[in-house]
Amino acid sequence: MHVSEVMQAIPPLAVYLVVGLVIGVESLGIPLPGEVVLVSAALLSSQSDQVNPLVVGICATAGAIVGDSIGYLIGKKGGPRLFAWAGRKFPKHFGPAHIAKARGLFQRRGVWAVFFGRFVALLRILSGPLAGSLHMHYGKFLAANAAGGLAWAGGTTALVYYLGVVAEEWLSKVSWYGLIAAVAVAVIGFLVVRKRMAATPAEEADTPTPVD
Repeated sequence: MHVSEVMQAIPPLAVYLVVGLVIGVESLGIPLPGEVVLVSAALLSSQSDQVNPLVVGICATAGAIVGDSIGYLIGKKGGPRLFAWAGRKFPKHFGPAHIAKARGLFQRRGVWAVFFGRFVALLRILSGPLAGSLHMHYGKFLAANAAGGLAWAGGTTALVYYLGVVAEEWLSKVSWYGLIAAVAVAVIGFLVVRKRMAATPAEEADTPTPVD
């Protein structure tokens, strides 16, 4: 089943829990579709009165902040051994080239890499563990992590929600336009057929009737 189908099939409370859990686990450093889950939940909130977009955004933000903080502690204690193990298990995400590139970015940009890393899939996974392994000051990391999580989760939820509302209104208008067009075609067709039927008796009157 697609993520959006799963979201529609579970109760609202479960939607909030899934959003927070998946984004939190992703932020630990485990590749999960956190952004896909967030977008699906935000879109669902634009189509259902039972799912609150504000709660979706809060759960996503909390998951991002808590997950990154735990990832920071894991990276601080695990360090290179953690990334070596992750590189063997998930070479597409934690290969040596990926780690080296992300590490260089964090060393050059510091807390800005933490903030903007929330908007990039690979850095979103690596942000916490990398910052911990580089022994970034936790207070600075937490501030950048919280700001980035709030901007990413809140911004994504708000954008997808309002786009979903606008799209639903537009599609409903399209449906009405389609209905009106169908009715118009039916009426025109009826009038054409009626005109032709009205002309048929006159044509038959002009035609000589055969005599037995």
